[in-house]
Amino acid sequence: MKETIEIVSERNRILRQRVRIAGFEDLYVDVPKAFGGEESAPDPHDYFDLSLGACKAITAQMYAQRKQWPLEGVSVRVNRDVSEERKGIYRLEVVMTFHGIEDEAQRLRLEEISHKCPIHRLMTSATVEVTTRSTVDAA
Repeated sequence: MKETIEIVSERNRILRQRVRIAGFEDLYVDVPKAFGGEESAPDPHDYFDLSLGACKAITAQMYAQRKQWPLEGVSVRVNRDVSEERKGIYRLEVVMTFHGIEDEAQRLRLEEISHKCPIHRLMTSATVEVTTRSTVDAA
């Protein structure tokens, strides 16, 4: 199954990008001013990191619903350490709060289940193959 996400440069010579995903409002991506951007939207690292946090929260919520546990919501904080990114090490610390869960065993199980979210598995155990090619502008 192929899904397409379109990214289009919004303005001439400006790094801000508009992202189109079928069925949703457009998203935007930019980079910090230090890299020539306007800081008008999250940068690519932000989206990478937030996808992990959101997926973990959703996975925990789905599990709690199936078990009929009293989970009222999930708060997630993703802490990024890019100090060794150039060496190939990108560290993410995910801190989760399970609101409404007072039972320690349930809380630990929800944390464990969050490691099974598709994005966590993709980031930690999948082989990702990226193919890039260019086309001729048909304008």
